[in-house]
Amino acid sequence: MKNAESMPEPSPNAAAVNFRPSPMSDKVFQRLSLFIHERVGIKLPPSKRTMLEARLQKRLRTLGYMSYEKYVDFVFTEQGMEQELRNLIDVVTTNTTEFFREPKHFEFLVNTVLPDWVRRYGSRQFCLWSAGCSIGMEPYTLGMVMSDFAEQYSGFSFRILATDISSRALQTAVKAVYEEDRISTIPDRLCKKYLLRSKDRTKRLIRIAPEVRRVVEFQRLNFMERFSFKNPMDVIFCRNVIIYFDKPTQERLFRQFCQFLQPGGYLFIGHSESLAGMDLPLTQAAPTVYRRI
Repeated sequence: MKNAESMPEPSPNAAAVNFRPSPMSDKVFQRLSLFIHERVGIKLPPSKRTMLEARLQKRLRTLGYMSYEKYVDFVFTEQGMEQELRNLIDVVTTNTTEFFREPKHFEFLVNTVLPDWVRRYGSRQFCLWSAGCSIGMEPYTLGMVMSDFAEQYSGFSFRILATDISSRALQTAVKAVYEEDRISTIPDRLCKKYLLRSKDRTKRLIRIAPEVRRVVEFQRLNFMERFSFKNPMDVIFCRNVIIYFDKPTQERLFRQFCQFLQPGGYLFIGHSESLAGMDLPLTQAAPTVYRRI
């Protein structure tokens, strides 16, 4: 391994150690869950109410609200939409991730997709999209894998677009600093090439090397809003994202993905996900790997 967003002032009660808002009512939960589903596509069944209450407590404390009802009333104002919406989205999104998660995908990318692509297209730039990139571990894994591949093929160039709806997750991704215990899934050879250890050894932190950070571009993107790309993608990684959406939303999203995927390009999804029953121009190439017809 190589070596102001304005907010209402919180009230004194909200800052108290024993801060405990009144329970979230059915009406408030239904109002929030419907809004979240329409705005970001995430489905929150009644079983998620306790989770939502717990995650929102800190926001209520920060803003000085003693009830979820007052918080939701604020969110739905013009000021709330401007100031608080991104915080609400950050709270409800899940950012579970790790380096080299589902490693068979990266093996398939390196051993099958990339060599075949080089034979077909030679020097054209390879475009890859990490959709739902969380705090950056997936796109940086891809950056390491593809940088390593590029060393073996003169003239091969690539770019990685990484998007997520969570502003907080993207801030962490751009910094590219992680706790040292998160790197155990990265092969030692790649650790030595592409990771930098903190000079202060007591912090036990690592940072992704500049040559990998440079090949990843981060952007905020909400799948429920209209989006487009100048050039189609050769590969899309969208893994462990659609599990939070209902079936119609999943199919609508993947149909849109296919519009931006090159013919012959590949879509990678999570091992807990399925495209069964969806009418999509894709054929299965490997477990949870699909190719655009």
